[in-house]
Amino acid sequence: MSDIAKYYGCDVFDSRAMKSVLSTEVYNKLDQTIHEGRQLDSSIAGEVAIAMKNWAVSKGATHYTHWFQPMTGITAEKHDSFINPCGDGGVIMDFSGKELIQGEPDASSFPSGGLRATFEARGYTAWDPTSFAFIKGKTLCIPTAFCAYSGDALDNKTPLLRSMEALNTQAVRVLRLFGNETVNRVTPMTGAEQEYFLIDKAPYEKRRDLIFTGRTLFGAKPPKGQELDDHYFGAINPRIQAFMEDLDETLWRLGIPAKTEHNEVAPSQYELASVYESCNIATDHNQLIMELMQNIALNHGLVCILHEKPFDYVNGSGKHNNWSMQTDAGSNLLSPGKTPSENAQFLLFLTAVIKAVDDYQDLLRLSVATAGNDHRLGASEAPPAIISIFLGDELSAILKAIENNSPYVGSKRKLIKLGVDMIPDFPRDSTDRNRTSPIAFSGNKFEFRMVGSADSIASANIILNSAVADTLREFADKLEDSKNFEKDMHQLIRSTIKEHKRILFNGNGYDDEWVKEATEERGLLNLRTAADCIPYLVHSKNVEMLERMNVFSEKELASRCEIKLDNYCKCLLIEASTMLDMVRRDILPSVCTMMDEFSNTVNNKKKAVPSASCRYESTMIEKLSGMCDEIYDRTEYLESILDKADLSDTFRCSEVIRDELIPAMEKLRKVCDETEELCPKRLLPFPVYEELLFSVY
Repeated sequence: MSDIAKYYGCDVFDSRAMKSVLSTEVYNKLDQTIHEGRQLDSSIAGEVAIAMKNWAVSKGATHYTHWFQPMTGITAEKHDSFINPCGDGGVIMDFSGKELIQGEPDASSFPSGGLRATFEARGYTAWDPTSFAFIKGKTLCIPTAFCAYSGDALDNKTPLLRSMEALNTQAVRVLRLFGNETVNRVTPMTGAEQEYFLIDKAPYEKRRDLIFTGRTLFGAKPPKGQELDDHYFGAINPRIQAFMEDLDETLWRLGIPAKTEHNEVAPSQYELASVYESCNIATDHNQLIMELMQNIALNHGLVCILHEKPFDYVNGSGKHNNWSMQTDAGSNLLSPGKTPSENAQFLLFLTAVIKAVDDYQDLLRLSVATAGNDHRLGASEAPPAIISIFLGDELSAILKAIENNSPYVGSKRKLIKLGVDMIPDFPRDSTDRNRTSPIAFSGNKFEFRMVGSADSIASANIILNSAVADTLREFADKLEDSKNFEKDMHQLIRSTIKEHKRILFNGNGYDDEWVKEATEERGLLNLRTAADCIPYLVHSKNVEMLERMNVFSEKELASRCEIKLDNYCKCLLIEASTMLDMVRRDILPSVCTMMDEFSNTVNNKKKAVPSASCRYESTMIEKLSGMCDEIYDRTEYLESILDKADLSDTFRCSEVIRDELIPAMEKLRKVCDETEELCPKRLLPFPVYEELLFSVY
């Protein structure tokens, strides 16, 4: 057995660890909760807590924390030590079942979107036994859900677990229709591909925009970017390789199945992909991956940047969310299979996804809507903001044959008549991938390619799970009372394809003609910015579906809409304020210094050579003077827009930011970047792109 196999998961209180320290009875009860979805037997909490504490202490842990995911986009934790004072002046290490099951962090300072008044501080964390506890540093981290005193969800985990249960319930109903009485649970599975940048710490610390906002607000185009495609899949730099090895070992010790790592397209950009896991576990693990990337990078003199668009002129970073459904028997419901009956089942689940994506394209778009992700979507480096599904040529041809009730001629030119039990086989990955598609079918899963690199994958999976669950509910309602199941099932598949084929598109999503076709001919939504799509969260259709699936209450949706808009506004307001600060303290003084130097040069040349024309210097003085005035005017204008942005009304504030503030920021940046191109290196106010993007080489 290799060393990796020996230490993999050693810092996780997983099934192996539990089995070794718990009684058989307690272990079996806990295992039923974890793998069968049974309600937790609270009577076992005491023994589990003692065993968990002893295990953690044996590994050097001194504290424990309820690790949760509030609506800040990152994780939160409050550390308590295991010590309990004794009467003799000493302490014992103690941890109770009550402390395991429930915690009480202050909820007043976390985003609540109006669910809580500022003075109402009480909130609760509740142990999620389906996600294993782990040790980070000297702290035992216990994954938990987070809710308000009222019981409303204040986190991402709670609605994610609700959506998984909704999908399980409806998928099992559909499987029963196919005579499957053995499957008891269906779990949505996810594998996230995480993109990120690594740059040297020294130049990073001299860029206030990177420090405050995560992206460069100024920066002229460098002589070289990604034009030569020489970084993508290239040999990994030794310094980066050392970081990756350190990261891998840390992740593996935490039982996180980091699998693939490589250079991405842009200079200093990289990717890490993990093996498929349940949505809940994968979400927890991706949050840890992002945190550990940033922490471990510092140990190597690097900074990990997760912002979706830290640098202009090169690709930004996304996070591909690979999604499928798996039974407790290990069967993938999106795998085409090899027999007619399996193909029929596959096509029913496939068309359920197609219908769900079409019906709830607005929810899927807003599930990835952030200020940072607006820089990517529709920018010819990521999927367009218009939701569509790519199926590939062969699968599309099969669906067309079903729609037209005509024979399908497969890739081997074998004629197969389309009958009740004669849905044809087809090979996996029978067509090329489409990198411009927001949602692409890739053999046995859907790849949702719109998630931002800094964002939690929870939101996207909540919507995917919920929308598909609701469609499966509708299918089950129609088919459960059927007198002729096979006939009615095929008619349902056929009618669903007809009604929702507008969402299917195999072409180039970057083409301007697609935007016209999608919006004008197909009637698809083109929600270009977060400000455009976030309000759809509280549209009646969406509220009704999410309430019907018991994923969100109307009140919880209203709060999340407010939080998303508030976060969008605050991100952009911080960026605008940072721009003003950098212009006034760095850029304008630098331009004035350049003009002074040219003026002094003119005076010195005139003294030495009275007839000197000084055309170059005079031209530069005139040009810089004009730029200086333009920068000043645009700075004053930006500040006037900033003064109009009132956070007391986030809907109106987001519109002001979208329509006025962002264009003003873009115009200010343009002229500032032009001055950078004229500035001698010794007068540059901060490190430029070539220093940032190529600092590790």
